[in-house]
Amino acid sequence: MTKTIRSPFNHEVGGVVEGCTIIEKRVIIPPDPVERRRGVYDYLVNVPPAPMGGRAAKATHAAPAAAAGSAGFTRATPDEMGAVIRRVGRR
Repeated sequence: MTKTIRSPFNHEVGGVVEGCTIIEKRVIIPPDPVERRRGVYDYLVNVPPAPMGGRAAKATHAAPAAAAGSAGFTRATPDEMGAVIRRVGRR
């Protein structure tokens, strides 16, 4: 499967962009060194196939994280944030 990625960075055919192999490169806007402007490039890339497995694969990855004793994310209290919180009265 292929897809097109637009990027301001100049890569060569056969290189890797966002984990995909570049098949074709097109210059959309050429670089202009006088104005210190980068070019814009379109890359046609070959997307690697997604791993099959569905829910079973996701469930096995979640179990080790829970077993490791990770507490997860909790919101910071106003004391931890160090900011002043003002309550506005009724108008």
